[in-house]
Amino acid sequence: MNLIVDIGNTSTKLAVFDGNKMLSQSRINELSCEELENKLTGFKIQKAIVSSVKRLPSYISDLFFSNIPFVHLLSHESRLPFKIEYDNPETLGSDRIAAVAGAFNLFPGTEVLVIDAGTALTFDFLSPNIYKGGNISPGLTMRFKALNKFTDRLPLVSPIESFTFPGQNTADAIVAGVITGVVYEINEYIRTFEDKQTNFNIILTGGDSEFLKDKINYHITYRPDIVIDGLNYILEYNAK
Repeated sequence: MNLIVDIGNTSTKLAVFDGNKMLSQSRINELSCEELENKLTGFKIQKAIVSSVKRLPSYISDLFFSNIPFVHLLSHESRLPFKIEYDNPETLGSDRIAAVAGAFNLFPGTEVLVIDAGTALTFDFLSPNIYKGGNISPGLTMRFKALNKFTDRLPLVSPIESFTFPGQNTADAIVAGVITGVVYEINEYIRTFEDKQTNFNIILTGGDSEFLKDKINYHITYRPDIVIDGLNYILEYNAK
């Protein structure tokens, strides 16, 4: 069985695969040896991959390497089935690499735009066996927090489905501004790519993807677990 560990900015996702079949998935806020052992009880892990957007604690890596026969730490030096065209690949986030790998596996030999609506809103383009790069901007929650933190009087609000447009009060003005701004941004990115590419697939993923998926004007493939799927694909590719 394969263990997938995706350490993000706010939480850690764990998944267990038997081949390409996901058997278990969970999310934890604080990564610890006790929490890992609790989540993995009953699974015989033979291979593991770790993707982290921050430094991996030594006690966690020691736990993996001492208990699992094959462990792969994802980096820009990992073997990948596609070429990376990026000026400084060592700075490319492992979560973005994994998402592109998941897109490559899902739509082999095609051009794919991967939109990850998480802490950051990222756009990554695969064309078709070359990662061409991408863009990064603040995600929904980051925009709400920024308006609150960098002003004296604007409150901290959260995404909601129902709000006046244009906003008839301060809270609605913030919600309408942030949500419609993100939706317009996504739609315009897709339109821009559509002007340059004759045919490409669009994948929407990330923590806010469920909230946003029905607000986008284009046909998309909603895959909230594309990063997890991509990590499992990279693990198998490097274990060969």
